[in-house]
Amino acid sequence: MLAGIRSASAVKQLGIRFKQTAPCATISHCPQRLQHLYVCNTAAIRFKRTYSSSSEIKNSELKVMGSSYQTDGWTNTTSAIQNKTGCNLLHNPSHPLAILKELIFKEFPSFAYYDSLSPVVSTYQNFDSLGFSKDHPGRSKTDTYYINENTLLRTHTSAHQLQLLVAGKQSDRSLLAQAKNGKAAPGNERFLVAADVYRRDEIDSSHYPVFHQMEAVCTFSRKEIQQLKQQPAHSNTNTQNNFEAHSIAYSQVAKLTDTTVIGNGNPKQPEHTTDEVAFVAEHMKQSMNQMVFQILSKAMAAKKAGGYQASDVSESEFPVRWIDAYFPFTSPSWEMEVFYQGEWLEICGCGIMKQELLDNAGMPDRLGWAFGFGLERLAMLLFGIPDIRLFWSTDPRFTSQFSPGRINAFKPFSRHPSCTKDVSFWLPSIGNFHENDLMDLVRETAGDLVEDVKLIDSFTHPKTGKTSHCYRINYCSMDRNVTNDEINLIQEQVRDQMVKQLGVTLR
Repeated sequence: MLAGIRSASAVKQLGIRFKQTAPCATISHCPQRLQHLYVCNTAAIRFKRTYSSSSEIKNSELKVMGSSYQTDGWTNTTSAIQNKTGCNLLHNPSHPLAILKELIFKEFPSFAYYDSLSPVVSTYQNFDSLGFSKDHPGRSKTDTYYINENTLLRTHTSAHQLQLLVAGKQSDRSLLAQAKNGKAAPGNERFLVAADVYRRDEIDSSHYPVFHQMEAVCTFSRKEIQQLKQQPAHSNTNTQNNFEAHSIAYSQVAKLTDTTVIGNGNPKQPEHTTDEVAFVAEHMKQSMNQMVFQILSKAMAAKKAGGYQASDVSESEFPVRWIDAYFPFTSPSWEMEVFYQGEWLEICGCGIMKQELLDNAGMPDRLGWAFGFGLERLAMLLFGIPDIRLFWSTDPRFTSQFSPGRINAFKPFSRHPSCTKDVSFWLPSIGNFHENDLMDLVRETAGDLVEDVKLIDSFTHPKTGKTSHCYRINYCSMDRNVTNDEINLIQEQVRDQMVKQLGVTLR
């Protein structure tokens, strides 16, 4: 849901700092759609170039998920990204992400579940329906994978909020039939969406342009709110997660802190009363607290069974806190953070849905809350997975470690040696250089061998005014040894394409 506004490049352009809501997925291709960019022959490699620049794909067609789309000047979806669509990691019951997805689904039995919605959405669905301004940096081609000007690969699961609410209101069976348990909420007044999302981003062990999110939407009529407020807490069956009843058990797993206040800095919407917002916010927080409690309890059980390393932090394994936040499509808004390995990590963004969205869905009499978070970040924490690329690995040493319904600690297998290469260049004198263009080029060229790419030096020549950058590319396979000769060939391809695609001058 709420991660869509804070890509790394967007915040760099604005000169502000946000935490990344959700880590991205990795660079190894799924077996059904595997299209290697290189073929090894002992000490050499035969490279097949599949990258197409935006100028090369104008006035042509792009095929995604079996459908063809007309391309234009906005098209920037690369073949590497195309090959990720339809991998369906969430449909493999033994995959850590699918295990986590099912655990969350079980915590919301009265919600409809969706996990098969197409990643191809309209710009209206992804941005306009959620109140993103026309000049919002998240709309930029440097942040979003466009199929064409009006069509893109969703950057967050919130792109389906209005679509699913309208489907419920209008009884659109073609969409409602895609729910795994539509009988739980036949009108989509409550639903969960799990899906892959796409964003242009940096390369490192916790970022990649394909990752997975979980979205939740829960709405109430004003009449329901009045009725529920009058019921005793223990008889409120719709408020399914009565956190107070679990506070002692929860404190053994996570120390919870919530000092947030609804006020001028995080205001309610004028269409809502103070009592309505207080009820919906409390329902949302209790629901999320209980969900996190159940998941972290399973992680603690794995720890006690001896699966985790001795470096686990404390008896209160996962301190959790609520903080105020801002998102275009909720108000008030909050984030839920977990303290892990010495820092606070955002695992979830949430808030009271903007009333305009519900009005546009034909539901002016309803209020709602929504939350969304990245599955990879929580799965890395729970399973102890150190490198996000592993989620896409087909190596049996990884895939055989997990089973449905169970959280267990990942047992590392031998790390293969890395190979580091630097590339220095002068920025082009004409046009703009954007780091995400370089990241995409490296991914497209190196495939699943690139572990991270970092800017290590930048300076401007005092006489010419020209700017030079130096990037360090770290190559490391998750499942085999790579030779220096092999990497040299790939590095030459990277350098060659940097000149052709980015217009830089190598040093």
